Amino acid sequence: MIALIQRVTRADVRIAGEIAGEIGPGLLVLLGVERDDDEQKSKRLSEKVMGYRIFSDADGKMNLNVAQSGGQLLVVSQFTLAAETQKGMRPGFSNGAAPEKANALYEHFVAQCRAAGMVTETGRFAADMQVSLTNDGPVTFWLQV
Repeated sequence: MIALIQRVTRADVRIAGEIAGEIGPGLLVLLGVERDDDEQKSKRLSEKVMGYRIFSDADGKMNLNVAQSGGQLLVVSQFTLAAETQKGMRPGFSNGAAPEKANALYEHFVAQCRAAGMVTETGRFAADMQVSLTNDGPVTFWLQV
């Protein structure tokens, strides 16, 4: 399971021109699900995302996680993160989970975040979405479990 996380001052996701989810300061989480992923990996990755200390403390050091900073989450499914890009000029997607499994694990990840008390907004699985953000820093990390 893969999360590309970006520290943002704001982010939103639109579907057919309508805002599906938006946040102020926090993390935009682009979430990719691979075929061997399961609920245990989803739980571990949600804990890692929420616990990752990439927000500045009073001394300007990256010492705070998203909850400690008062931030929110915007979680957007992104199957292209599971793409195979080592060979050729066209990505392959055989490492990606089947849509039904990917959606279930995406929903599980979101539920874990909400159960931990995080304000968590989402896009819609498999929709054509447009994501806008203001990357803060810029700060971007690739997390994988």
